[in-house]
Amino acid sequence: MSDPTGAGAPHVLDHPALAALTGPHAHFAERHGRVLRYPVDVTPWVALPDTPGPRDWADLAALAGPGAEVPLLGFGGRVPDGWEVTFRMEGVQLAGEDVAAAPDPEAVRLGPADVPEMLDLVARTRPGPFLPRTIELGIYLGIRRGGALIAMAGERLHPPGWTEISAVCTDPAHRGEGLATRLILAVAHGVQERGERPFLHASAENTGAVRLYETLGFRLRRRTAFLAARVPERLPEDERAAVPVP
Repeated sequence: MSDPTGAGAPHVLDHPALAALTGPHAHFAERHGRVLRYPVDVTPWVALPDTPGPRDWADLAALAGPGAEVPLLGFGGRVPDGWEVTFRMEGVQLAGEDVAAAPDPEAVRLGPADVPEMLDLVARTRPGPFLPRTIELGIYLGIRRGGALIAMAGERLHPPGWTEISAVCTDPAHRGEGLATRLILAVAHGVQERGERPFLHASAENTGAVRLYETLGFRLRRRTAFLAARVPERLPEDERAAVPVP
């Protein structure tokens, strides 16, 4: 495992979107040159090469389209001239090799018919991107009370040997009941049952959530960044020249 600064030997979690889209999630991959992404209604993540050059940025622009906003998970470099950084937040990546996971008797598996309720819960709680087809990325579990979905968590990025836990959210009226903890452990249990290890991302400023994850056995693996940039409406001449003519 790398140290918390991200130094040391390369690790599959250093570029989790790239590892997922060239591994277990390859069937989702949309490619332009060396740039890959998920379908835009599945999850917004894109994957750049380790050291993207002008052609790679031109390929990303061609893939996303003029004016599109693209998230660049873990990208620590400088975006090209003309690209507008629209969002940046410091984050952490936590690995769950020592999580004492357990199933939860109240957790139910969610399916396509539950997506409207899941989208509503996400809109009210804002845990991060969850789109109409995100549920296709893995197993999602929820807890219902009186028939209403009040909490959920599930699987997102899937690098070889690892599964990211994501979309952890609880209806505000039911916070403080330990539902998020139970669902994280239940999702992690399913991951471990497949012989894999759970991991997750969080905002570095969300110290309460990070402390909770650490009490469950997750350990800080590296610091990262959540970055988004807008594709220029018009590429410079040299970048447009790098984009193949269809």
